[in-house]
Amino acid sequence: MSDKVRLALDVMGGDFGPSVVVPGAEIALSRHADLEFVLVGDERQITPLLAANPRVKARATIVHADVAIRMDDKPSRALRYGRRVSSMWRALDEVKYGRADAAVSAGNTGALMAMAAFNLKTMAYVERPALAALWPTLRGESIVLDMGASIGADAAALVDMAVMGAAMARVVFDLERPTVGLLNIGVEEVKGLEFIREAGQILREANLPSLDYRGFVEGDDIGKGVTDVIVTEGFTGNIALKTGEGTAKQIGEYLRSAMSRTWRARLGYLLARNAFATLREKMDPRKSNGAVFLGLNGIVIKSHGGTDALGFASAVDLAYDMARYDLQAKIRSMLEAYHALRPVPPAAPVEAAS
Repeated sequence: MSDKVRLALDVMGGDFGPSVVVPGAEIALSRHADLEFVLVGDERQITPLLAANPRVKARATIVHADVAIRMDDKPSRALRYGRRVSSMWRALDEVKYGRADAAVSAGNTGALMAMAAFNLKTMAYVERPALAALWPTLRGESIVLDMGASIGADAAALVDMAVMGAAMARVVFDLERPTVGLLNIGVEEVKGLEFIREAGQILREANLPSLDYRGFVEGDDIGKGVTDVIVTEGFTGNIALKTGEGTAKQIGEYLRSAMSRTWRARLGYLLARNAFATLREKMDPRKSNGAVFLGLNGIVIKSHGGTDALGFASAVDLAYDMARYDLQAKIRSMLEAYHALRPVPPAAPVEAAS
């Protein structure tokens, strides 16, 4: 790719739109001097913000789109009125036609998934995309997918997700052979639903050189970081994500309540404030904001809709890494290598015409 990384930003997406996206781009530019932006949205709202963010102004072009997808729109409705004219669609167009290396949106997840699949289409061998996110763990971070791009899966889809997740781990963690686990109700091979057991058998027997399959992992293993990549179908993955977010907020409330209960507790907080600051930073969801739609013919990053400028900058950071280190090429190469090893199923018999 060129010396510059060019990202298309859906400026109208999310709860706060341009007031978060433009300052977030300014923060990201301070980290990546080779970034350029295509700001897709209402030019009348974007232009005043560029005066307060001069680095973005110098590195950005504006593509006007005054139609914004609402956060509560159903995907079907978003496609009906937003196709070809909305800021979300036009940001994806920038990727489709090679004018940007990746798109970032904080907009409606379902609408983004539908528009991205409709506009960019899926890669060869991929039936439907998967949403992959970075999950803070005791070892650092793991990649967890699918976080809710679609509901349900079969064994073949889980295996493809394992391959795509491992490709992402090679980019994010700079690993030659990332470890991969399948989320299950137990680590024993006889446990779990049939399609999960079948996917585990396929991965064991394939013994792929690009990933190290470690078997089944349980829900409490996610936070331990027992593998670099954890794979599940979207229904379970989204429940795990929301449970993790809720638990982190609950622990935070417990700590705040306990530290303010008595004067001794407040004194203890003052003495340990550096440790609490470290904990707060570790649990800050803005630091790991951003999820990748894997399996599309283009890089698409989903930012949390309610994040602030710092959180949106993290999503831009993720898009930068995926584009700079050529995630798409790694996914295609690994999928082709895996499917080249798969036995070709016998052709279905052709019925004679009646």
